[in-house]
Amino acid sequence: MSVLEVRGLRAGVSGREILKGVDLRVESGEIHAVMGPNGSGKSTLAHVLMGRPGYEVLGGSVLLDGVDLLALDPAERAHAGLFLAFQYPIEVPGVPLVDALIAALEAAGRSTEELIAEMAGEAERLGSSVALLERHMNVDLSGGEKKRNETMQLAVLRPRFAVLDELDSGLDVDALRHVSRRIEEVRRELDPPLGVIAITHYKRLLNELRPDVVHVLSSGRIVRRGGPELAEELEATGYAAYREQEAAGGSAEEVRGLP
Repeated sequence: MSVLEVRGLRAGVSGREILKGVDLRVESGEIHAVMGPNGSGKSTLAHVLMGRPGYEVLGGSVLLDGVDLLALDPAERAHAGLFLAFQYPIEVPGVPLVDALIAALEAAGRSTEELIAEMAGEAERLGSSVALLERHMNVDLSGGEKKRNETMQLAVLRPRFAVLDELDSGLDVDALRHVSRRIEEVRRELDPPLGVIAITHYKRLLNELRPDVVHVLSSGRIVRRGGPELAEELEATGYAAYREQEAAGGSAEEVRGLP
C-alpha cells in the first residue's frame, strides 16, 4: 500500500498566503474529492503538490511513502509516483505526445518497446483518434481532446497517485464519461491501486468517479469532510454559507456547526 500524506500545508504566491494549513491523507485505491468555492485554494493545492514554480511553501509537509516531496523538483516528484492532470493542459509546440511519453518512460527506466501499441489501445478506449498521437502535444486540440491526452498519459505512466485538477472542465457528457471510466479502470488495474485526488466544483465528475471521501476547501483550509452524500448536499445548497461566514470574518466551521 502507498500513502500520500499532506500535513499542515501552508503556501502562497506573490506574498499572499492561500493555503492555511491543509491536512489530507490518501491511501492506495482511494478517491478523494476536493470541492469548494472559487478562490478557495483548490488549484493552488494541485500546483503546490506538483511543485509548480512561483508558489512558496510556508509550512507543513507532503510525504509520499515517507519521501519528502517538497524537497524534490517536479520531475523527481513524477518519478516518485505523483501525476498532475492540469485544468488547462499545456501546449508544447514541436513535441509530439509520443515523444514526450518516450522521454518520461526512459527517464523512469521503463521500456518503450510497446508504447505505440499501448497508446493506440488507450486512444480507442478513450474514444480518441490515433492520428492525434503524432500531433504536437495539445496544440490546436479541443478541450476534450486535451483531457483525453492527459488521461492517456496517466494510463501509460502508471503513477501511484493522480491529482486531477478540474478534469471535468470543458468536457461534454460523452468525453467526461470516457475519461472518468478509464481512470476508474486504471485505478483497479495498478498494483497497488491508483490513489486519486479529484478537484472539482461540481458533482457531475463524481457521478462517474465515485469518491470515498469528499473534502470542502474554503479560504485555504479543509473545513468539512464526509462521504459521497456531502457532494449531493453541496450540489443542492452550494457554497453560499461558507462565503457568507467568511465575509463576516468567521470560519466556515462556525456557520455549519462543524467539529
